[in-house]
Amino acid sequence: MPAPVPSPDLSSIASLRPGIQTRSISPENFDGAVGGGGRATEGTGASCARDLGPGWKISPSVDVKAGETFELANIAGAGKITHIWITTHTDNWRTLLLRAYWDGSDEPAVEVPYGDFFCNGWGVFAQVNSQAIAANPHGGFNSYWPMPFRDGARLTIENTSVVDVRIYYQVTYEIGGDYTGDGYFHAQWRRSNPLDELVPHTILEGIEGAGQYVGTYIAWGVNSNGWWGEGEIKFYLDGDTDYPTICGTGTEDYFGGAWNFDIPGQGYTAFSTPYLGMPQVIRPDGLYDSQQRFGMYRWHLLDPIHFATGLPKVDIQALGWRSGWRYLPLRDDIASTALFYLDRPTARRPKTPSADDLEVHLGTAPVPDIGSTPPRAPQD
Repeated sequence: MPAPVPSPDLSSIASLRPGIQTRSISPENFDGAVGGGGRATEGTGASCARDLGPGWKISPSVDVKAGETFELANIAGAGKITHIWITTHTDNWRTLLLRAYWDGSDEPAVEVPYGDFFCNGWGVFAQVNSQAIAANPHGGFNSYWPMPFRDGARLTIENTSVVDVRIYYQVTYEIGGDYTGDGYFHAQWRRSNPLDELVPHTILEGIEGAGQYVGTYIAWGVNSNGWWGEGEIKFYLDGDTDYPTICGTGTEDYFGGAWNFDIPGQGYTAFSTPYLGMPQVIRPDGLYDSQQRFGMYRWHLLDPIHFATGLPKVDIQALGWRSGWRYLPLRDDIASTALFYLDRPTARRPKTPSADDLEVHLGTAPVPDIGSTPPRAPQD
């Protein structure tokens, strides 16, 4: 008999689930083996533990060389990833690509820049206090998205930069349950930089199959003066073509705010709640940060958007104002992450982003290099 599946409320934590076992993969236990943790004799912390020996934090992290891909986790059989904790230097948040593969597929179901997946797409820390993603000081990133699989899972991280990077991580998962009725977790990233004239930004397109859309994160860079969030988000479901079934009323409305996120006397006001938020407001500094930048998320945890045969398109407009209370189409820098569950482990996806696609200006130098200028040495 399958183990009962906990409900989202706190009372379910008391439900016993016979047959379910917890495993965890980290640099201290690369394969999650029973009794396999803390046995390392070599690792990034070996010199620090030279007086103490095995069991004393010898392998807390890994170094990923420039241009290489590291396998964070490789799990056989059926199971469900329940939590990911990971951290690295802020310079790496847009140069690392996080991928997930389900059931032996060669194509990733998840391919998203590291920082964007954890609602920190601008390479500058923002506290996120949501149910699905928590970003804590200073760069402790946590995912609670359930990621079930039936015949194996792989998580990888690619270092697209020109320097080696150090990563600390832990992937916790369960085994022993029945996951045959669960959808596969997917996440896709797209960027319009700048947005084409009179064209909405595409968040997702061409998805075939049954599933539910569960979340959006957008790193929005404003390239003009004035308000920028009048645009509507649209969800084209199943057989929708010219017109969507779901049409929003404004950008700030979709992300749970109102009236431009503007509290009189305070201006743009950041907020982070369990299901939606605008945790990041980056204001001009008068030098190299000349434009405003925002980070916003919405998780459809209590209101998933179900589709039976496909999700042809999700897009969002960029609209401001011009004289006479007329809408002004904008050409902003919009990077979106779409999250959804699907009845299959692969889906149509955009091409892998290049270094130029990923690039953000951190505002610390006149050259838009991710990392210091010139490139720094690997972090300790």
